[in-house]
Amino acid sequence: MKYSESVEKLEKGKAEKIKPGHVKKVIKKLKLKRELLIEEQAETKKDTTKERLGLKLLTVAEQIKRAEWLLGEIGAATPDED
Repeated sequence: MKYSESVEKLEKGKAEKIKPGHVKKVIKKLKLKRELLIEEQAETKKDTTKERLGLKLLTVAEQIKRAEWLLGEIGAATPDED
């Protein structure tokens, strides 16, 4: 879902406000996943598996980038609303 769609749903009362604490939790999970993928890629010997894990790493990196952008958009500078 795009951020603008989320804002529209929020304005219509069909969604809850995105809380910075939730986004931070997702970022933490994504960073852990990235570390696990890096370890797995380093341990594997098959080129096809390394390539597949490399693609997963690219996906996780993009997800982290988007989550960090979202955190900035929702005002992470304000106190956490966990």
